[in-house]
Amino acid sequence: MTAMLKSAPVRGAVAPEEWALRVDLAAAYRLVALYGWDDLIFTHLSARVPGPEHHFLINPYDRTFDEITASSLVKIDLDGEKVDDTPAPVNRAGFVIHSAIHSAREDATAVLHLHTPHGQAVSAMAEGLLPHTQTAMIAGHDVAYHDFEGIATDLDERERLVADLGARNTMILRNHGTLTVGDTVAKAFMRMYFLERACEAQVLMLSVGRDNLNTPNQGVADKVERQSTGDVMTMVSDDLAWPALLRKLDRIDPGFRN
Repeated sequence: MTAMLKSAPVRGAVAPEEWALRVDLAAAYRLVALYGWDDLIFTHLSARVPGPEHHFLINPYDRTFDEITASSLVKIDLDGEKVDDTPAPVNRAGFVIHSAIHSAREDATAVLHLHTPHGQAVSAMAEGLLPHTQTAMIAGHDVAYHDFEGIATDLDERERLVADLGARNTMILRNHGTLTVGDTVAKAFMRMYFLERACEAQVLMLSVGRDNLNTPNQGVADKVERQSTGDVMTMVSDDLAWPALLRKLDRIDPGFRN
């Protein structure tokens, strides 16, 4: 990392709970880059800092995701104002989308938003996400949809975003991309993993034509929903997959912890 991109260490200046959240969110940025889900600097992941202020952490707009560290994350309030003294810019579209959800959903500690080619492809399909793969059935029962209104810089879109998301934790932004929320970064990341894998599989399976798809038997999707929600999702994400992903990053890309 060049001298220009160094960030002042903040670990000693924040509560342990905030530091742990910073490390998890920085890890999520690095993992998004590792899986090839990033879009230069143009998408955003956020996490709400514990406390009544509803401050949240988001990426500095001038860094690629593989450059994000725990200390470089920018803390802003629900009005988009930076809480800490930093010259780093913030993406306004990121502020609009994330502030809407963080202010409306107490359980939305983490909010992830991507523009992957497969996610955008499915977002442009009239039928949305099809329930033709196991992964799509894991993600699909929790999917909401929000119509495209242009680049999300208008504050009045926040009300419609929140209304469309409702109590669900996964959203396909029509003609735009994908979004997930979670009460931990781990859950939001795993929901995004399942959604993105489902979108990728859908693009591939539709290459054979809609008429050649095998439709699962009636009731199977409901069974998969029961098998992959609640305590099961917590165990898979927070207790199993996320610790394994952090170990992977520590082996190959440990700078996120700085």
